[in-house]
Amino acid sequence: MDYKFLNKVVGQIVSETIIDYGEEIIVSPFHPFTLSHPPFSDHCRDVYGLKGQEIKYVWKEYKQAIKDKVNNGL
Repeated sequence: MDYKFLNKVVGQIVSETIIDYGEEIIVSPFHPFTLSHPPFSDHCRDVYGLKGQEIKYVWKEYKQAIKDKVNNGL
């Protein structure tokens, strides 16, 4: 796996994620509850061309990055 590329994908998805601390909501570019955005796996596959293990890696890193941002108020 090309971790340099995958980490750039993580960074891009994190940068596109909106965290509203006042309203306590997180809006992601792959939000599954709207018709205009596919779920995470589809988003990674369609936008970045990722597959299986690459998607799992990006999901793990993305979740951790968002948790860090929420917990640290960034």
